[in-house]
Amino acid sequence: MKIPAKLYLSICATILALTLSPSALIAQNLVVESDTHRFNEIAEGVWFVSGNGTVQTMSNAMVLVGEFDVLVVDSHVTPAASRALLDSLSVITDKPVRYLVNSHYHFDHAHGNQSFPQGVEIIGHSFTRAKLSGEIGNVLEESTFKSFSDGVPTLVANLETQAAAESDPARKVALEERHRVQRDYMNAIQEIVPTPPNITLDTTMTLFQVVARGSREIQLLHLGRAHTGGDVVIYLPQEGVVFTGDMMLPGLAYMGDAHVDEWPVTLEALKGLDFDVVLPGHGAPFRSRDPIANFQAYLTDLWQKTGDMHRRGVSAEQAAEQIDMTNHRDNYAQLRGPGVDPRAIRRIYELLNN
Repeated sequence: MKIPAKLYLSICATILALTLSPSALIAQNLVVESDTHRFNEIAEGVWFVSGNGTVQTMSNAMVLVGEFDVLVVDSHVTPAASRALLDSLSVITDKPVRYLVNSHYHFDHAHGNQSFPQGVEIIGHSFTRAKLSGEIGNVLEESTFKSFSDGVPTLVANLETQAAAESDPARKVALEERHRVQRDYMNAIQEIVPTPPNITLDTTMTLFQVVARGSREIQLLHLGRAHTGGDVVIYLPQEGVVFTGDMMLPGLAYMGDAHVDEWPVTLEALKGLDFDVVLPGHGAPFRSRDPIANFQAYLTDLWQKTGDMHRRGVSAEQAAEQIDMTNHRDNYAQLRGPGVDPRAIRRIYELLNN
């Protein structure tokens, strides 16, 4: 294993090695950095991975390192971002990647699939395969992808203009770096070839990875429809860790493809797992179950309020402007007045119309 460029080691105040419970495996917080990624060891051989901003990654990943091989969860937003992730693995292991698991089909989690070497098995829900294979539409033409990607050229041009006009040296350097990252991302989008899983599941799949202490059980679970029609959580019962993709985030999730009416029930199934820490597809890990209950309440309320608007004949666009969710502001500080993401409301109207 290569010596990492940056290595930080912080020992938890409580030494957990005296117990054999799952949380005992989370005895220290080891953070290793490459040029593009930060690897946080949540449990022995279980790494929570995020970009450091030098490459547009747009999502988190998880890496499971065994005695003989590696499993990666999610491949980031572009082939370039995925290559950066694969190159960065050398700071934590010299073992080859055997599996890539897609938590769902969205571009920011699966558009790096094509960069994984031949021979790596890609695993995902059957719905994820149908979307990425083109069996259900063209993911490069659907509104979810385009609503995020279409504005990138304008952003790149604006950042270039701002950087050229900036007189403060420090701010100029920061703007130039933001411009470089977004320009590289804009160019990387052109390289994307949607690559579907070659192994699929509908409900559950269990893998076992050889580790120093014996065997790691890896459960791939479709608990129900939620953020998409094919969300998969990656559950490690021995370590008490669950990677949720975008099915559960620290804050509000994008709902443009969601099954908002079914999502709270799916989250109830998530709460039934015996975990100590949630690793989300965006944002920081968390341990409390409170965010799950808070999001269930938000989803239920949003569904009811949108349904009321729909029954009254209010258009989706007007409903998006009028719906007031500020009663959830204690949990979501961004809710400062009426108004909801119109993509979420259009999706709920679509579900109500079917």
